[in-house]
Amino acid sequence: MSQPVRLLSFSIAFACVLLALNFGLRSSMGFFMEPVSSEFGYGREVFAFALALQNLCWGLFQPLAGAMADRYGTVRTIIVGAVFYAAGLAVTALTDNSGGLNVGAGLLMGMGIAGSGLGVVLPAMARMVSAEKRSFALGLGSAAGSAGQLLVVPAAQAFIASFGWSNALLLMAGCALLMALMSGSLKGSSGQSGATNSAQPKQTVSEALKEACSYPHYWLIVVGFYVCGFQLAFITVHMPAFLSDRGFDANVEVVSLALIGLFNIFGCLLSGSWAGKYSKKNLLTLIYALRAVAIAAFMFFPMTSTSVYVFSVVTGLLWLATVPPTSGLVAQLFGLPHMGLLYGIVFLSHQLGSFSGVWLGGYLYDQTGSYDMVWWSACVIAAVTAVIHVFIDERPVARLRAAMA
Repeated sequence: MSQPVRLLSFSIAFACVLLALNFGLRSSMGFFMEPVSSEFGYGREVFAFALALQNLCWGLFQPLAGAMADRYGTVRTIIVGAVFYAAGLAVTALTDNSGGLNVGAGLLMGMGIAGSGLGVVLPAMARMVSAEKRSFALGLGSAAGSAGQLLVVPAAQAFIASFGWSNALLLMAGCALLMALMSGSLKGSSGQSGATNSAQPKQTVSEALKEACSYPHYWLIVVGFYVCGFQLAFITVHMPAFLSDRGFDANVEVVSLALIGLFNIFGCLLSGSWAGKYSKKNLLTLIYALRAVAIAAFMFFPMTSTSVYVFSVVTGLLWLATVPPTSGLVAQLFGLPHMGLLYGIVFLSHQLGSFSGVWLGGYLYDQTGSYDMVWWSACVIAAVTAVIHVFIDERPVARLRAAMA
């Protein structure tokens, strides 16, 4: 293995570990709801609102973080994000009121996740490899996040059991700062540098935004990712309660979510590999169509523990499988220099969908006493989204086609 290839492999590996930490720490926060709420006498909705605010802030700050990475470099952006992430965990550990939870677990952590997560690291990984290997690298990065969810969550539980919830959060804050150290491997991967971009016409941020916002196919991608966020967040938050309502015990709920996380790793790797070989829009059409079929079958046939596990495996394979072809499609259409900003806007749509899925799940359950309406809505919009992706034009925009002519 040559020296440049070896260095690239190390850089990709460090980027994957960084994403594993980013995902894993965030995924562990649900385990703090009970001890924090019990110690201060909060209703659980207090901590839940802070986490909902975190997801909203993550989405709102993602385009800004992406633009910062494009302009000033990935390393600087990740360092800032890691500091915000660690500060949010520390504030959460030390506060004794709901306002502090909203600032720490909500605002600061949301900003930190945006600055050090997929929206910043995936464009950097895309710039580090050739166009032929780009989709696989994006799939590898997405899979790393899921692996972190499986590995870091048990460690966080062990921290709580051994040191108490407050000290556990402080230990996790120290882990968040490790992301700043790992960011050095991504040096030189900003949108304004690298040979990858040298042949592309230069654009300002305003020109890139104007081009993307006036391109209807970009908005089809944005709409599609909203639906993805709606489905994922609804299942993540409401699946345990839904299974409990159907008479399943807690073990089935835990195994169900674990299977989703495990098979998500394989789904991301497969999707990343296929997105580099086949049409990205067709792959997204297939993923959303299969989601619709899976939900319809899950709701239509008698529900048993076996059917729950089968649905969880299929859902896991399709979970973040949308990320490699979606992010790759943004790069394919508009090039790499402003990918962080443009993918950040797409991801904002994903987070707005997440907010809608979580909120509507609770609201419609309170109104109807059942989750059935939300499940069937998720099925219908997945089918519509599959059709929408058929009409996306995958060719680079006219500006890039002219440059390549």
